[in-house]
Amino acid sequence: MVVMGRSTNPAAEGSKEARPPSAAGTSAPGATVGSDFLQLDIGQAPSGGRTAWLADRLRSAIADGRLPVGARLPASRVLAAELQITRGVVTEAYRRLAESGQIAGRGRLGTVVVAAPAAPRERGRPPAGPGTALFGSADREGVVDALRALPCRIDLSPGVPDLAAFPRTGWLRAERAVLAGVGPADFGYGDPQGAPALRRAVVGWLARNRGIRADPAEVIIVAGVAQALGLLAQLLRADGVRRIAVEDPGSLGARQQLEYGGHEVVPVPVDAGGLDVGALRASGARAVLLTPAHQFPAGVVLDGERRRELLSWAADGGVVIEDDYDAEHRYDRPPVPALRSLLPEGVCHTGSVSKLLAPALRVGWLLVPPDRLDAAVTAKRYADLGNGILTQLILARLMDSGELERHLRHVRLRHRRRRDVMLRAIDTHLPGARVHGAAAGLHLMVTFDDAQGGFRDTDLAAAALARGVKAHPLSWHRISPGPPGLVLGYAAGPTHEIEEGIAVIGTALRDLRS
Repeated sequence: MVVMGRSTNPAAEGSKEARPPSAAGTSAPGATVGSDFLQLDIGQAPSGGRTAWLADRLRSAIADGRLPVGARLPASRVLAAELQITRGVVTEAYRRLAESGQIAGRGRLGTVVVAAPAAPRERGRPPAGPGTALFGSADREGVVDALRALPCRIDLSPGVPDLAAFPRTGWLRAERAVLAGVGPADFGYGDPQGAPALRRAVVGWLARNRGIRADPAEVIIVAGVAQALGLLAQLLRADGVRRIAVEDPGSLGARQQLEYGGHEVVPVPVDAGGLDVGALRASGARAVLLTPAHQFPAGVVLDGERRRELLSWAADGGVVIEDDYDAEHRYDRPPVPALRSLLPEGVCHTGSVSKLLAPALRVGWLLVPPDRLDAAVTAKRYADLGNGILTQLILARLMDSGELERHLRHVRLRHRRRRDVMLRAIDTHLPGARVHGAAAGLHLMVTFDDAQGGFRDTDLAAAALARGVKAHPLSWHRISPGPPGLVLGYAAGPTHEIEEGIAVIGTALRDLRS
């Protein structure tokens, strides 16, 4: 059991102890008997055991999910009046749950649930909790979405930027300017390929930041990289491609996009130099998806020799799908050019603002070789008739005005500080763990060697979630077996949550090994 957050005494809410009018056991005229909260009926409480009865009912509701983490309990005075008991019974029941770390006072917010109890477990088994079935299942369909929906106190999931830093003022300023300039016709159906203003802005952004020279007519605006992969899966399948090589380890979500598009994914190992191009050739796959600027999840960069080998493979007829993942988030290494800048006719390039601004915007771009452009635009048209126009025009203004570059410089500093805090916390609470990919990105990959093994990373992730901390087990992103590990995001939360989250994972790991 872990107390999740700094607590005040929940029993101390309100002023002095008060006895409700009906506390002596007689109902006030017209009073409702019992409480709607958890359908509590004081008549079920044993004589002389009301405090224990109430505390047990609250514990049961927390354990079975009726009171999830974050749920607020009634004020003690209110609940006492509804149950027609003294307030002292309620405050004592709340105190017992606070001591066990399940609830905490939050000042004006009242008393809230901060942790679900860890059920007794056998030696070496992860604690039971909402994530036990999720992490224990061999079926990974929808697991990332399912984990995202679960409540927690500290979220160290990868792939989320600092959403608190979203440039609201700049966005509103751009939105007002856009609305002042558009005419009635602009609110009709637009070009499914994307608003011309945004396609021009993307061309400028890619030229300045990724070394890509393109024409606006080559850019397709999409609903994020996920849609770009779905469109490419359609195109490749129509061309007779049924097997696509992917990095191993590599993004589970990207892999599932291709599988949903009807493709067999072929794992190709990743090492310190990036994707093993020799293994790619040996696989016989005609297309490959990779993240060369900042490999997910290992964080390595595709080195120069591998790049030359990959472009040679593409020149021989292979199709390269370049997911420009986290390319803009770098701290301790120089920039690397996009593959598309080196071989436009052989590389499909996709990127988005999901990691720079917010995933909720659902805006990205796709560049394909000239011989695939018409088919890609047609696929986008039949997918959704195009992205929403206002978001496109606002983003174009942010790119053209330099606001987006200013925002990038701002969040880089924030992300770097949070990365440094996570590195120190890992050194303190996960001694001996190996850290990968610290020079760039929004996450770290942590692995444990064989001597530190003896556990499954899914068990560790489940144990952490039972204590209120989310993280991805590395095995979710593997196809072939490998050492246990975690993928830990550091960009989205404040530094004190990062420190505490890693400490909780360290405790969970020690318990697993005990």
